[in-house]
Amino acid sequence: MISVNEAKAILQKLDLPQRKLTLPIQAAQGFFLAEPISALLDVPSFDNSAMDGYAFLWEEGVNKLELVGEAAAGSANLPKIEKGQAIRIFTGAPMPVGSDSVIMQEKVTRSGNFIHFDPVDAHQGNHVRYRGTQCKKGDIIAQRGAKMTPGLVSLLASVGVEKASVYQAPKVALIITGNEIQDLGTDLHPGQIYNANGPALESWMGRLQVSGIQQIKVPDKKEAVVEALAQALEEYDLVIFTGGISVGDYDFVKVALEENQVEQLFYKLKQRPGKPLYAGKKNGKIVFALPGNPGSVLSCFLQYVKPVIQTWKGDVGAWNHFRELPLAHDFEKKIPLTQFLKAKIKDGKVEVLQGQESFNLIAFGLADGFVEIPEELTFVEPGTLLKFYPW
Repeated sequence: MISVNEAKAILQKLDLPQRKLTLPIQAAQGFFLAEPISALLDVPSFDNSAMDGYAFLWEEGVNKLELVGEAAAGSANLPKIEKGQAIRIFTGAPMPVGSDSVIMQEKVTRSGNFIHFDPVDAHQGNHVRYRGTQCKKGDIIAQRGAKMTPGLVSLLASVGVEKASVYQAPKVALIITGNEIQDLGTDLHPGQIYNANGPALESWMGRLQVSGIQQIKVPDKKEAVVEALAQALEEYDLVIFTGGISVGDYDFVKVALEENQVEQLFYKLKQRPGKPLYAGKKNGKIVFALPGNPGSVLSCFLQYVKPVIQTWKGDVGAWNHFRELPLAHDFEKKIPLTQFLKAKIKDGKVEVLQGQESFNLIAFGLADGFVEIPEELTFVEPGTLLKFYPW
């Protein structure tokens, strides 16, 4: 049995086989760039006005100009500006040939076809956005590993980029074990329960943008579990079991892993919930076996499976998606294990919720995530900074 930190260190060293995918930039949000992206044009691509006002050729001491036209955004075929002339101009409009400055409309008095202003308010080059001042054609504007966000999408569109090469998330098989597990929408008989883990994990997979997910339900029979794993290893990058990993008479996942020659990375951690967590690999495929109780499933997924999927996607910070927040109250830990407790954030502090049993789902509906109580702590004072892992 190893510690939480030892298990995470093992997973961080995995050499995951990453694949690339080309997507339209508007469909790539949440993915991570597999290649750097360069600007396809200068931005701005032409000198333009940063203000509504009047464009002119600056001359020292001049305070009166003849108005000879107008330039709105998208205007073309503008007249050339001569000394002593000005054009009414709007934000984003191209600077007319011969002009080099803009004076704000608030600083101008208009009289017929002439404008008057105080020379103190007119400075050469004022309120002009020059071509290429944001970036030039060929400049790298997004590095490999950058996360595609709405802001980055906007930047890429502004420099003419239509598509991006990103890392593809894995294809996932979710194997649900247990004779008692029934699909939603069916009638339950005595001793049966609804499949809570499958929908919860599928919702996570949607958020993580996996390439595909197949939920496979198998009975507690050795041959069925062995065959389900063998087939999943042929077709999927990541295989996740829920249930069947303990040592009961009907727990066949460990046997199936051995018969399919999956190399064990670790089995059983010094943590609660989720002590009998398993991780293994075979031919570049990764296998996790999570204990069946929903508390164990979601805690183990958040701590170990989710960061592996994010790393697969190219997220270099996948193992640092937590916040350090103060505990709102004291807490006594009675077991020498790392605990992950359902918790809620209130007024910037973490509150541990009632109902921490791994089978208890009521607190999940209220929780914002899990707070980690390290193995070495027994009594935690209010205000102590702890790692909080949000949903």
